[in-house]
Amino acid sequence: MTTQFTVADIELELHRYPSNQESNLQAWDAADEHLIKHLIDTEQAAVSTAIINDNFGALATSLISIDKQWPLLLETDAKTSQLGTLQNLANNKLSNDNIQWINSRENIPTSVELVLMKLPKNLTYFAHQLSRLSQVLPAGTQVLIGAKAKSINKSLLEVLAKNLGPASASLTWKKTRVITCVSDGQARSAPKSVSWTIPELKLEISNLSNVFAASKLDIGARIMLDNMPKGDFKSIIDLGCGNGVLGLHAKQKYPEAYIHFIDDSEMAVESARQNWQLNNLETPDLAGEQATFSWDDCLTHLNEGVRPDLILCNPPFHQGEAITDHIAWQMFLQSWRALKNGGILHVVGNRHLAYHVKLQRIFKNCTTVESNGKFVILQAQKISKKAEPFETEGSETRNESSDSQSDVPHPQSGLYGAKT
Repeated sequence: MTTQFTVADIELELHRYPSNQESNLQAWDAADEHLIKHLIDTEQAAVSTAIINDNFGALATSLISIDKQWPLLLETDAKTSQLGTLQNLANNKLSNDNIQWINSRENIPTSVELVLMKLPKNLTYFAHQLSRLSQVLPAGTQVLIGAKAKSINKSLLEVLAKNLGPASASLTWKKTRVITCVSDGQARSAPKSVSWTIPELKLEISNLSNVFAASKLDIGARIMLDNMPKGDFKSIIDLGCGNGVLGLHAKQKYPEAYIHFIDDSEMAVESARQNWQLNNLETPDLAGEQATFSWDDCLTHLNEGVRPDLILCNPPFHQGEAITDHIAWQMFLQSWRALKNGGILHVVGNRHLAYHVKLQRIFKNCTTVESNGKFVILQAQKISKKAEPFETEGSETRNESSDSQSDVPHPQSGLYGAKT
């Protein structure tokens, strides 16, 4: 995996987040390089700049390396993007003192004079971001968007014109182009969330623009809802919760349980929070809060006091446009650590992803609960007896209390992100 980012006189060491994942994926792409090259070629001054969708900080670290005082506003919906940017700034001994952070729902300051964007995979989300910019950018403000050349077409330029202002694309360089969009100064209304119902479960669902399966129940979640585990569960994590539909139904099925919703997408976490309130699922006799909502990288910052007896998980197998299984590995390994002894990890996934191999290696057990032509539901239980450590180069084990993290492989092990 290449970690040396070089454009003109800029040389940086950049890693994806977490830096110990063993994938062959870079922390940047040619569109990042093209944007930085464009700024250097045009001798762009260090004005107040908003950077949007900077996957792991390639754009931010480059600008700070050009001018340590460059004022930056970083907008992201992904916690891994924020953590990755901070990681790469620290690794390159660059300060984050001049960086202001916002998520994709917070107000953009009116002081922004230039915007750099990476084109997201979700074009509905892209339109949302453009409409937000239209509300604050004065007429004439440039928005530079880096994208693969094959992704740029007439309909994309029409989306820009409709939501922000006229746009044109540069010549192709390394199979990428830079779109220059000029704000027309006309404020657009932000798109509303999409709402729909699951009549048989008596659930109302509302999705913000960057949430997976925005307009209907995805088929993986459907088979999961129809095959929830049996048991008297009291603490449940909906890991990678999306709009929270699995956690919502878990509360219906296990009314005495406390539900913890966790996702890398801030919009997903907020959608889950709104859906919890919308469906009024709290059990009257239970004291205190009955749900928590965490914007986090899997279970990385889970409160040590949370010891779930059930984790529901529908792992993503992509990160942006990159296909990768390292997120599933991380979810499964961290679930081992978090679960109490006897606790269950209940997983749904595409059959071809072979999650049963991963779960068997981590938990030393795996049961097929249900399957169809495309999806399979798997269940693994954390057992109290010690598991054998993995015989993978660089692997580590941890010896702690029998009810915490005994002999679980550390994420820095060679197994982390390994292919099956």
